[in-house]
Amino acid sequence: MPSVLVTGCAGFIGSHLCERLLADGYRVLGLDNFDPFYDRSLKQANLSALLAHPRFSFHEVELRRGGEALADAFPADPIDVVVHLAAKAGVGPSVREPIAYLENNVVATTHLLEWMRGRAISKLFFASSSSVYGNTPERPFREDMNLLSAVISPYAASKLAGEQLTYTYHHLYQLDVLNARFFTVYGPRQRPDLAIHKFVRLLRAGHAIPVFGDGSTARDYTFVLDTVDGIARGVAYLLGHTGVYETINLGNNRPVPLLELIHAVGDAVGVTPRLEFQPMQAGDVDVTYADISKAQQLLGYQPQTSLPDGLRQFVAWQQAQPD
Repeated sequence: MPSVLVTGCAGFIGSHLCERLLADGYRVLGLDNFDPFYDRSLKQANLSALLAHPRFSFHEVELRRGGEALADAFPADPIDVVVHLAAKAGVGPSVREPIAYLENNVVATTHLLEWMRGRAISKLFFASSSSVYGNTPERPFREDMNLLSAVISPYAASKLAGEQLTYTYHHLYQLDVLNARFFTVYGPRQRPDLAIHKFVRLLRAGHAIPVFGDGSTARDYTFVLDTVDGIARGVAYLLGHTGVYETINLGNNRPVPLLELIHAVGDAVGVTPRLEFQPMQAGDVDVTYADISKAQQLLGYQPQTSLPDGLRQFVAWQQAQPD
């Protein structure tokens, strides 16, 4: 059975992915550094079901320590594919702490790539972001767009730099790579700093919802299990092909305006939202909109979850969490 190393395995997307890969029959090695961006206990809860699985092993590793830390954690484990999800996330915080984002998302990724090269691990699924498209006026966003002048946040810059690094390693060292640009993933276990999670908490507490700008900004919200399905298909694709270097969008192909999202969250919670308009935040983009035709053609990717259904699943999960 193939073995997959998942970095960032204790996070929102990573924990769902590990469950999917185990269900698909893989052996899964998980790595996480429990970055303090949000509470460690939430990530440990994400891991709780995985730790009992006989084909799952967990290793706490700080990628910024370099290959030595990885060699200590995985001295001889057979690894067929690496799924690199670990990153410092968030556009707004990256504007305040750009160096931390470059260290975690560029330097740490380089350490991982060097370790893979030394271990002759030749297949990588790299998690990029829709933020690399910035405010590109042409929509929907296609993977072949010129993005060198598009990025408008350190987070976006760090993700585009990651893609450029993966191409360098493909070109020089024959690394097979699938870069995937994720589009506003939501669902159970979503990070507490993200909009939908915040909106549900505020509505339940009887508070107003902050609306940055006039409410017309829009995001291509993608349910987490749809994104995970795309990653799992990508892993299978990498295992079945050589000489691969591809970049794909994993989105839902439908931008949802902010005001529409807020009212949909209100419907899921059963509360009519009160709105509090505020200025736009630095680094935010106006619209994200994925052209998913390449992922459909390459992987058979097709999102299945509607926004109302996905929000209902998130609200049910959030309601079940301890205070």
